[in-house]
Amino acid sequence: MSAYIPRIISDKIKESQKYFPVAVITGPRQSGKTSLCRHLFPDFKYVNLEDLSVRGFASSDPVGFIDSLGDKAVIDEVQNVPGILSMIQVRVDEKPGRRFVLTGSSNFSLLEKLSQSLAGRAAVFTVLPFSLREVPPAWLSQTTDALMFRGEYPGVVANGIPAPLFYRNYYNTYVERDVRDLLRVSNLLRFDKFMRLLAARCGSEFNASALAKEVGVSSRTISEWLSILSASYIAYTVAPYFANISKRLTKMPKVYFYDTGLVCYLLGIEDASQLDRGMYRGAVFENLAMGELLKGRLNAGADPCLNFYREYSGKEVDAMVSSGGGINLYEIKAGRTFKEEFLANMEYVKSVLPNVRRTSVIYDGESMGENILNIRQI
Repeated sequence: MSAYIPRIISDKIKESQKYFPVAVITGPRQSGKTSLCRHLFPDFKYVNLEDLSVRGFASSDPVGFIDSLGDKAVIDEVQNVPGILSMIQVRVDEKPGRRFVLTGSSNFSLLEKLSQSLAGRAAVFTVLPFSLREVPPAWLSQTTDALMFRGEYPGVVANGIPAPLFYRNYYNTYVERDVRDLLRVSNLLRFDKFMRLLAARCGSEFNASALAKEVGVSSRTISEWLSILSASYIAYTVAPYFANISKRLTKMPKVYFYDTGLVCYLLGIEDASQLDRGMYRGAVFENLAMGELLKGRLNAGADPCLNFYREYSGKEVDAMVSSGGGINLYEIKAGRTFKEEFLANMEYVKSVLPNVRRTSVIYDGESMGENILNIRQI
């Protein structure tokens, strides 16, 4: 078995135990939530609600189940029995010293119940696949194309599973389990077509009507399917920035996947060499960079606060991160050569927004100071 790779978010999770009786760790399946919990809380009793016998006990006797766990427990995949959250609330209110760590891989079913049962009692964290700041140095020594192709799931990074094998099985399991659980998709072939078309649009504005025509379903169905991907941490949208000049700005969000390895699988890319100078390289590179910005915020225990800027005139900045009352701008370029023109749109946005604090280029060349960054230095 591979050695444990430390996660940046660990300190924030441990710190939350001082102030909250419950820590909730969400994220996609196989992103390392269980390994993280068992490493951080070795003295906590561990139970997994994927185990049917454990699930049966929790469902039929939630009082007895919670009381059997003692004062410290990790409950994995808690969305399988959301009814126990009310009993956790009762027990932590009765005995403030009790501590529970809950994990879940379904954002919808878990967070909705949390807001009802554990409001004010739980600190919520999101654990995604590794960031480039977490992977071993040897992993970073690969070409950027190899990094994008292999992705950052622990199964690939830590356990050495070949990327095509991992993502094929991950995707097939996802469709069979999460899609069927979250929404009754009557035609899985159409859903599969939707997934592959969406991957081809990563980094582009999400147009439900255009996708609906290609897939052969309604635009409402497309929007519902995107909500499934969001709920199960497969894909996410980034909203355009709105301010007083919003009348000039585009209104559609852009769509990204949480992992580039899955994007490559859905695009039919079977080897990293296919990315070099391929038609999708720029989009997959942007997806990687946006994912690193997102992980950086989440690993710090902060809200994403991630947007993009685009005017109908064509002026665009790929990423905006709001923090501490200011905005950091990022232009993302897949090329290996820096060009002064990369800065032009950010300089324009600085002229129309008064609170821009920093401008940076993220590209595939060598870092040139703190504002011109290689993808590995985000």
